Amino acid sequence: MTKPNDLDILAEQELRLRFESFGLGTAWELGTRLRTLAEERAQSVLIEVRLGGRTVFLTAMPGTGPDNADWARRKANTVALVERSSYRVGQTPPTAEGTFHERMGLPVRDYAVAGGGFPIRLVSGLCVGAVIVSGLPQRDDHKLIVEVLAEMLGLPLDGLQLEA
Repeated sequence: MTKPNDLDILAEQELRLRFESFGLGTAWELGTRLRTLAEERAQSVLIEVRLGGRTVFLTAMPGTGPDNADWARRKANTVALVERSSYRVGQTPPTAEGTFHERMGLPVRDYAVAGGGFPIRLVSGLCVGAVIVSGLPQRDDHKLIVEVLAEMLGLPLDGLQLEA
């Protein structure tokens, strides 16, 4: 059996990492778990959780700056628009119609296609928000989110985590 490529894994993550319900308490738990894991690894990140179009959790660790907040905003815009992870959008090859930004007529200044933005979905498929991490290389921003989501949902990382 051939090993699935990153795009297959990214799609699988979005199918499996879904919540029965997601409210303010869950948002707080997600944000604090992300921060705790980043602290344990001595990683400096900005973490944001959005629910229903508003920021409900935000923390910026020492070593982050205004650029991380701007990256988070741009990643969140991408997730809100297409309801896919910003990393998956960025890893999708351009089509005959061009890049993501060209096809959608979007300014690069407002929409990022870098890893670190992930949709928060219910098992019904409804997208209710996004979780954003900024501060690490894009693949690592994405992987940190996936690791914490899988842990919260009691799912093994096998088949869900991208290789290093």
